[in-house]
Amino acid sequence: MAEDKKEVFILDTSALLAYIEDEDGAGYVDDLLIRAERNEIAIYIAFVSLAEVMYITLQEKNEDTAQARVDLIKSLSCTIEESSESLNFTAARLKAKNRISLADAYIAALCQEHNGILVHKDPEFDKLFPAINQHKLPYK
Repeated sequence: MAEDKKEVFILDTSALLAYIEDEDGAGYVDDLLIRAERNEIAIYIAFVSLAEVMYITLQEKNEDTAQARVDLIKSLSCTIEESSESLNFTAARLKAKNRISLADAYIAALCQEHNGILVHKDPEFDKLFPAINQHKLPYK
């Protein structure tokens, strides 16, 4: 299957934490990761999600756990997308038009740029439907 023909998913920070902490929805994320490992789909993670996982874990746990979680995410069959001018401007437009955090604007922008499906458990993204394709994991 050609790269541009694969179904594309973007994992929000909340989906990553659901997977790591085995919360509701972890099985869905695990299934996506297995499919990505088999090269059936493509999964992207925004650079800002690594920072969010790091700071949330530092607040709740410790440095070693935070680093282990980031290392785990980096080992997954996913592409971590760094910032670019295009991504910056797409995020800026989303942030200007919607009451969302800057981090969520970057994650949604990544979804738009790759025409992907955003996997999340963050009600803040509800306001972006239907402009952003979404798969909602069970909210806490």
